[in-house]
Amino acid sequence: MITKIRGTEDILPNDCGLWRYVEETARELCRVFGYGEIRTPVFENTELFNRGVGDTTDVVQKEMYTFLDKGGRSMTLKPEGTATLVRSYIENSLYANPQPTKLYYIIPCFRYEKPEAGRLREFHQFGIECFGAETAKTDAEIIALAMTFLDRLGIKNLKLNINNIGCPKCRAEYNKKLVEYFSRFKDRLCTTCLGRLEKNPMRIIDCKSEVCSGIAENAPRMLDYLCEDCSKHFEETKLNLDNLSIDYTINPNIVRGLDYYTKTVFEIIADIDGSSLTVCGGGRYNGLVEQLGGKPTEGIGFAAGLERLIMIMKSQGIMPVALENAPEIFIGTIGKDAEQFAQRLVYDLRINGIYVENDLLLRSVKAQMKYANKINAKYSMILGDDEVKENTASLKNMESGEEVQIELSAEKIIESLKK
Repeated sequence: MITKIRGTEDILPNDCGLWRYVEETARELCRVFGYGEIRTPVFENTELFNRGVGDTTDVVQKEMYTFLDKGGRSMTLKPEGTATLVRSYIENSLYANPQPTKLYYIIPCFRYEKPEAGRLREFHQFGIECFGAETAKTDAEIIALAMTFLDRLGIKNLKLNINNIGCPKCRAEYNKKLVEYFSRFKDRLCTTCLGRLEKNPMRIIDCKSEVCSGIAENAPRMLDYLCEDCSKHFEETKLNLDNLSIDYTINPNIVRGLDYYTKTVFEIIADIDGSSLTVCGGGRYNGLVEQLGGKPTEGIGFAAGLERLIMIMKSQGIMPVALENAPEIFIGTIGKDAEQFAQRLVYDLRINGIYVENDLLLRSVKAQMKYANKINAKYSMILGDDEVKENTASLKNMESGEEVQIELSAEKIIESLKK
């Protein structure tokens, strides 16, 4: 038997309701915050991610799904959403619209990682990006949207961590201090981090190796080297979060895993069974638009992995009432004439927004009622020749057993269901 590829999952009907709930919650929240949806290609030119994400990151060095197309061009399945949106922002001249440009996306992404709970090789992200707004008020709005989204889903035990990782101006001095510090441990750093030492020493702080991360614990902190502008921006961001009554913790270890971040970075953590999981992360990337060929433009955004969100919701027993997917009514039949009459009635109810099921397998009446019970139908009725002739039938409440006579029209049935 051919089986699914390792690191991928089938999202089955029982789970699709929860997925739709998460996605619809995201869409509605973006609507009221003023973010418009954007849809971009699943694959892009590999150069976009090499330049945008950063060639010293784990994503580019180890995790991208890259291939040559039939024209010999290097293509990559997108491992994240921001670089793609920046490319679209530039290519489609979205900067010519009234600013800021506020976008959201729900996309599949691909990274060659070791599959584990909540982390797959094909995964899905909900993300937002805001271009053209440099104020700390924007940072607070982005974080508020992320926190509100998770709160709307009902996720508990959330903690917001924030940091400021500076700009190219103040990071130059900071990188010198990092090189000076990490050079003392060259004999212990992993091969990847030895390569990062000269190119991008800040990446060492984000290394997943226990040895490297242990060494990084005592490394210099960016907060001690912020320039005046970055320091002021960080203070204003905190003031705006305070104004919105959003609790946060300053965590100087947050650097995020992609090279385009500047100034504000943040992560939202959920505590699950004694362990901490990052459910959402983001920050500023003020140089990325220019780096990818556009004019200097501020940018900020976040992304949340849907698989991990849904795993956490399940572990916390979150199952919204809106996800109940039981039929409002099951209509069974006896005989050919009743079957054809029921087919028309079922169709009328469905086009009027009623979830109704009927028998498609020519089962006995007893078997039809067993089926109605199994699918948790709220009401049922059985139509035979007499019911069709008299244009009335008995509508049964499947929980209480109560029955009422009702006229066989979609309008009358809908009236009874609403009562």
